[in-house]
Amino acid sequence: MSESEPLPEINLFSPRDLQNVGTGSERMSEAEITRMKQKTTSVSLGTLIGRELRNDKVEQRTIKYGQAALAKKGEDYFLIKPDCQRIPGNPLTSFSVFAIFDGHNGISAAIFAKENLLNNVLSAIPEGISREEWLQALRRALVAGFVKTDLEFQQKGETSGTTVTFVVIDGWTITVASVGDSRCILDTQGGVVSLLTVDHRLEENEEERLRVTASGGEVRRLNVFGCNEVGPLRCWPGGLCLSRSIGDTDVGEFIVPVPHVKQVKISNAGGRLIIASDGIWDALSSDSAAQSCRGLPAELAAKLVVKKALSSRGLKDDTTCLVVDIIPYDHPILPPTPRKKQNLLTSFLFGRRSQNARSNKLSAVGVVEELFEEGSAMLAERLGKDFPLDSSSGLFRCAVCQADMPASEGLCVNSGPFFSPASKPWEGPFLCATCRRKKDAMEGKRPSRPIITA
Repeated sequence: MSESEPLPEINLFSPRDLQNVGTGSERMSEAEITRMKQKTTSVSLGTLIGRELRNDKVEQRTIKYGQAALAKKGEDYFLIKPDCQRIPGNPLTSFSVFAIFDGHNGISAAIFAKENLLNNVLSAIPEGISREEWLQALRRALVAGFVKTDLEFQQKGETSGTTVTFVVIDGWTITVASVGDSRCILDTQGGVVSLLTVDHRLEENEEERLRVTASGGEVRRLNVFGCNEVGPLRCWPGGLCLSRSIGDTDVGEFIVPVPHVKQVKISNAGGRLIIASDGIWDALSSDSAAQSCRGLPAELAAKLVVKKALSSRGLKDDTTCLVVDIIPYDHPILPPTPRKKQNLLTSFLFGRRSQNARSNKLSAVGVVEELFEEGSAMLAERLGKDFPLDSSSGLFRCAVCQADMPASEGLCVNSGPFFSPASKPWEGPFLCATCRRKKDAMEGKRPSRPIITA
């Protein structure tokens, strides 16, 4: 199955053979599940490789994954890239990418994001930097990549949109960027389930409701023929239930593509990620999804989560699940979580640290260190205050689209409104005119008028 095809309808599928999808009639008995659980067990390339060998300890871990889906509308897509490399040709710099795109009002935005988002993120990360610097740069590059992908899609003049949950795994470090209401949870060997995303549903997120209305949107329920309002809170115009997405050109640019980003580091005991669309989370809590498949290999775990969601709620939406196990090297699957009660203070730690602080080695089972978290929709807060200048050419690089141009053709992110004199012309990263218009529109400083190219 090509990466641009939609998920198959009413079928569970295995990563071993995505083209030969089952008939949907397969069933797993309790005895079968029990049996499965009992089986648990810009410098030279040479310089960069040498730096990796000297400074970055090879983290012995492996990735196992599985996916399953039941399609109602056929608008869910996924991305699986387990063997990416920060330095091409150097396996010591490998990282993995997993993502789910839940489209609405059509499939175009989900397909476009699936095909372009990863490249847009990676293009915003400087070359020739160490692994630690790469992980820090990734946090900002995710913001730039999401906004650039949204800008490029809106130029197509199509009106569909998509949620995105985008996961990057480098060693024991996990970075998650998300817009919308798909979700990623982390289940560690300590038995504690952590939510790595924030839901951007207007019904449930008061902070996002305030942001949308302050930017010029209206938040209310559907009004049927002048009667009482019904259904979830929506943003008008357009009637979208979400406050963040990629696409949705017809809704207004206060529906922003700026992602919530969270970065954590787990212990070398490993952990399990469950990445799923809202068809799963509308039926299951984070804890119930994690508990339902502990001790099972990732492929079977994904199928079981989908089955449990279906039995709880029925097939009311596309229901898509990716299970990713990060496990010590040469271990077949994650061992089952211990049954005895754990002391939460010793089994789970969230330790905030500054971006410049060095990470201590983690060895205790179930320990999670929080490295970074930011969810602001303001680009001035997300893109930092530095901006690259090519001293040989005198060109600045746009922090979003990565285009090089003279300073006279753009503005910095903290300048005044696009159509007024700059108040702080050189504070913050440089933005080209197109990306500056996008920033102003998201903040309600000018009306949303997408630029459509032939």
